[in-house]
Amino acid sequence: MKLTNTLISKAISKVVITAAIAVSLTSAAFAAEQTLIKNVKIWDGTSKNLSKTQDVLIEGELIKSIGTGLKVAADVEVIDGGGRTLMPGLIEGHGHLQMNGTSLADIENNRNWEELAVRSAAKAKMALMSGFTSWRDAGGMGAGLKKSIDSGVTDGPRIYPAGAFLGPTGSHADFRNFTTPNETFNGPQSSGARHGMTVTADGVDAIKAAARQNFMQGATQIKIMSSGGVASAFDPWQLDAYSAEEIRAAVEVADAYGSYVMSHAYSKKSIMRCLENGVKTIEHGFMFDEDIAKLMVEKGAYMTTNMHAFSPYLGDIEAIKSSPAASRKAESAVKAFTHYIDNVKKYQPKLAFNADCVGFGDSCLKQTDHEIYLSAKFFGNHFALKSLTSVPGEMVALSGNTLNPYFKGPLGVVKAGAYADVLLVDGNPLKDITVIGGNKKWFDAKSRKADGIKAMRLIMKGGVVYKNTL
Repeated sequence: MKLTNTLISKAISKVVITAAIAVSLTSAAFAAEQTLIKNVKIWDGTSKNLSKTQDVLIEGELIKSIGTGLKVAADVEVIDGGGRTLMPGLIEGHGHLQMNGTSLADIENNRNWEELAVRSAAKAKMALMSGFTSWRDAGGMGAGLKKSIDSGVTDGPRIYPAGAFLGPTGSHADFRNFTTPNETFNGPQSSGARHGMTVTADGVDAIKAAARQNFMQGATQIKIMSSGGVASAFDPWQLDAYSAEEIRAAVEVADAYGSYVMSHAYSKKSIMRCLENGVKTIEHGFMFDEDIAKLMVEKGAYMTTNMHAFSPYLGDIEAIKSSPAASRKAESAVKAFTHYIDNVKKYQPKLAFNADCVGFGDSCLKQTDHEIYLSAKFFGNHFALKSLTSVPGEMVALSGNTLNPYFKGPLGVVKAGAYADVLLVDGNPLKDITVIGGNKKWFDAKSRKADGIKAMRLIMKGGVVYKNTL
């Protein structure tokens, strides 16, 4: 009995020690009461130039003050920036953490919920270590990972989840394939639907029920598929999938929750229909033109666009090259979107970053880096940097006073009262986009470590340091 008790005691001690080590190794510790980041030049998320050398005082999870000669506590933690650039943490305006197979078909047919969940947690940590301190998830996951990150179980960015995609039968949200059994007209749910990633919702009542279900599951906004896409089986990108009445149904539910609707929309007809019926953010928006620009201003709307649609590497995406139908759609889409870049330059919409990676690991790191490069190449570093910080910071706040989980201060800016989500980088990102990962190469880029970008020396989220190589 004594031996048994001794063994039990040792086993318990081992569990306690292991748990203590696990807690000590996780980065999601408590923020220091005060942290002073001194001797830095600041890009605040909006300005066209860096500030003169200043200090930034952080108290808890918020920025308390910025300047020189700041009054600090006696036990303040000091980080010497060494004259480097301090800037806001990056914000993904349109990402998919749980869409981490090689294609929609791969996710539907080859990945179960356990694998998708583990991969999404790993992908979230890779995103944080790449400087993304916030992430608007554009469909495909509920709030489980967000809760796990917020509680310190795992590391990752702040997440604004959209829940399951909403789309009609045969749309960009319909993950079923031709071999799905069809005992009823609409068939059983797809694997993606069973995992809570997507919902086939036809008609006003079904859309309202699905939107309410998403909010119940922790969504901060609703994502609808109001047009077709490229990397999907059944829908031409020109498809106007949802009627005005159906779009208004989703908007009505979002309004009731004090939130908003984001809509996948390619064609001009679909984009205009969405804006006219209350959608606040247009996803992709490749047919953007003067009419759309004027309506966006009138409605106070935003747009996110995946610039890799204009990359010479586009045809090498696995989800496109593996599908003849997707390849044909991509070819016709590229021809139709030729005026997009010129129109954005001319009308300067509120545009947020959109990497839109359906994939995992190294492939998404490379795609995101290439996306950053393309944004800067097409529109200049200043515009690209705003699309990665202050603009999506405004956009995520559209989730409203009740549903916005991060309501204590603004995101995407460096100013007093904002969340202390900041990066410290070598060099000036206004002149050199590579310091935050921008890369001209895509698939042929050299693989980089998942723990981050060499020039990104400090990553802080909510006053907690997740990386420090100073």
